[in-house]
Amino acid sequence: MSNVGAVVLAAGRSSRYRAAGGAEATKLVAELGGRAIVRRVVEAALASRARPVVVVVGHAREAVEAALLGLPVAVAFNPDFAAGVASSLGAGLRALPPDADGALVLLGDMPNVGAALLDRLIGAFNAAAGAAAVAPVVAGRRGNPVLLARTLFAQAMRLEGDEGARRLLAGLAPGRVTEIETVGADAAFDVDTPEDLAASRARD
Repeated sequence: MSNVGAVVLAAGRSSRYRAAGGAEATKLVAELGGRAIVRRVVEAALASRARPVVVVVGHAREAVEAALLGLPVAVAFNPDFAAGVASSLGAGLRALPPDADGALVLLGDMPNVGAALLDRLIGAFNAAAGAAAVAPVVAGRRGNPVLLARTLFAQAMRLEGDEGARRLLAGLAPGRVTEIETVGADAAFDVDTPEDLAASRARD
């Protein structure tokens, strides 16, 4: 069995959300089903087989950390959060222990991703010897979260700006990425605007 940690990216500025009239300092602390969006994501990670769970914070750090009170997670502060998601990905990967064979990379604004999907990704990683990455596929398109093998960590840490894990996967030979077919929009839906949040509340 591989040792797989989880990295939750929760440092972004929520620019589109706030520009569209979102009231919170960051969309990640907006409530959905009585819990902050980021807390839902982190609780899903904790309910999975991934350990440890690292949460990368930056913008509105205090509010995000307050939303996670009581959860057994490691918090990594990214002072360069304004530089884009790549810097947060690097900060999270560096915070994992040296015996981590891989990392689940979760976006903090995807409240519908559950532990079952995360464990499917981990299971596929364990079953596919030599896989560099595992990704869910929704209607023929890769979604999130993705699982990166340690062999990709160095490349991931060299990404810049808003290049994320999926950009890294796009440059890999198809045989190096194990794809997991998923049903539903959980691996594709994220909260970018107040309208997205309202739609999610209506379905929750």
